[in-house]
Amino acid sequence: MMIFNNKKYKDRRKELRNKATDAEIKLWCYLKGRQVKGMKFRRQHSIGNYIVDFYCPAVKLVIEVDGAHHFLPENMFYDQERTNYLESLGLRVIRFTNREVMANIDGVIGQIMNSI
Repeated sequence: MMIFNNKKYKDRRKELRNKATDAEIKLWCYLKGRQVKGMKFRRQHSIGNYIVDFYCPAVKLVIEVDGAHHFLPENMFYDQERTNYLESLGLRVIRFTNREVMANIDGVIGQIMNSI
């Protein structure tokens, strides 16, 4: 089984890129083009049955940007299952809220740099 960027999720990944939130767009402006410690990040990257917001393969780092719907109880459970799966593959997962990205991008980038 192909774990990374399975072709069956290609259309969904493209759709998510085209419908990115303002916070995802803002963070991507800082992550693209190896601007953070020379690391290559991928946007809307599928891993297993999940599509993560950002992924840096060199350091096995997943970055998720969470909107308000992530804080509903049923979605919190799903997010925890998803995080457990990703961590079982040896990946590290860090999460930021949309509000954090929009209000404190320097702090978010600092935390990402510390995680690399």
